[in-house]
Amino acid sequence: MTDYFPLIRSSVGGMVWPGLPAGRGALMLALQYQLEQTQWWPPERLRRQQLRQLGLLLQHAHETVPFYRGRLEAAGYRHGADVTDAWFSTLPPLTRAEVHAQGGALHSRNVPAAHAPVTQGQTSGSTGTPVTFLATPVTQLFWQTFNLRDHLWHRRDLSLKLATIRPDRGVRGEQGVTVPHWSAAIAEICPNGPSSILHSSNLIGRQIEWLAEQDPDYLLTLASNLLELAREMRRRGVKLGRLREARTFGDALRSEGRAECAALLGVPLVDMYTSQEAGYLALQCPESEHYHVQSESAIVEILDDGGRPCGPGGVGKVVVTPLHNFAMPLIRYEIGDYAEAGAPCPCGRGLAVIRRVLGRERNLAVAPDGRKFFPSFAAETWTHLAPIRQIQLVQKSPSRIEVRVAAQRRLDASEERDVADALRESLGHPFELAFAYLEAIPRAPSGKYEDFICEIA
Repeated sequence: MTDYFPLIRSSVGGMVWPGLPAGRGALMLALQYQLEQTQWWPPERLRRQQLRQLGLLLQHAHETVPFYRGRLEAAGYRHGADVTDAWFSTLPPLTRAEVHAQGGALHSRNVPAAHAPVTQGQTSGSTGTPVTFLATPVTQLFWQTFNLRDHLWHRRDLSLKLATIRPDRGVRGEQGVTVPHWSAAIAEICPNGPSSILHSSNLIGRQIEWLAEQDPDYLLTLASNLLELAREMRRRGVKLGRLREARTFGDALRSEGRAECAALLGVPLVDMYTSQEAGYLALQCPESEHYHVQSESAIVEILDDGGRPCGPGGVGKVVVTPLHNFAMPLIRYEIGDYAEAGAPCPCGRGLAVIRRVLGRERNLAVAPDGRKFFPSFAAETWTHLAPIRQIQLVQKSPSRIEVRVAAQRRLDASEERDVADALRESLGHPFELAFAYLEAIPRAPSGKYEDFICEIA
């Protein structure tokens, strides 16, 4: 399967090697064997198989999901006809507003028995609009399998200790919890663990104390939280002596932030692109910083303002179609993110490439002339000018931005002027900047932190 794989746990008494897994573990390994082959397929072959699976999903949606019957027929869908890229691109994207408005009309009236039982979940609402979705054992199996692929790609030693800081609904308080494995699903395949989990609502000081107590080999947390952790650990002179790798998820981290985190922590930084309602969308390539779309489970499109696919270097909206959710199909779903399309990867994998995940629409700045752009104001442009711990820009109008600052003290007039000048230069426009001082910049209920928010309708 690969030149690196942990020792397989056996479910049969009297057998240690070779291991014989059972149940979910055996299914995950069967999928992993196929993924090891398909990642090297050329893009054209991957696309043919995606369209075959998409055909089955569309047929199921047309027959059992009220919302899709009318939408597909209006687009000229014919039962049993081969699905082509040309036809699929004419199908209107599904917006988050439609998901809210349609509710149960997006639910299948006849979920296949092999996909039961159906469970319900809800997104974190980081866009301000949480989405309720349905999941099945099949979608959960793919989630677990791509989690395992991520570990294998990056050759992690699963026997070591993992610390996770995330907005976990089952974890509260300042002590966190410890479990004997990284993942119950992976524990069915091979020995792993232990892992400890702390809720990300804890103050950054407590997070650092907890990490020092845990002394983990691997760390997983929200991208923005990692950056704040790394900066505060530097200020306090705290180092995690055993740390091998930091992993991030949940929100976009700019390239300069990635470099800063890696430098401050002294370990590699590995990101992933996931969605609660759509699963694993892309994993970071083991040989570079860009992402490989998980084409075996989802069609991921990056579309410009005209709805056309972006070429390498083009920035557009992310539109996803999970291929195996037969309880609540999401067909051409506008997930709310913007990303930059990438060129084919030198590693040789045929999986499509996302160069960067840039953030949500509300993270786009609006220039006075109406042009939209993703702002950049790297920490090195302002940290040396004043004792600032955190900064967040909130655009109130095309000409005015509120600069929210959490600092050791209030900045004097000269410092405010220097920081404002540096921000204007980085943003590329002479915005009017108004400073507002906070003890700490609050996070969203999801635990995510956004350094730029546009409030222009």
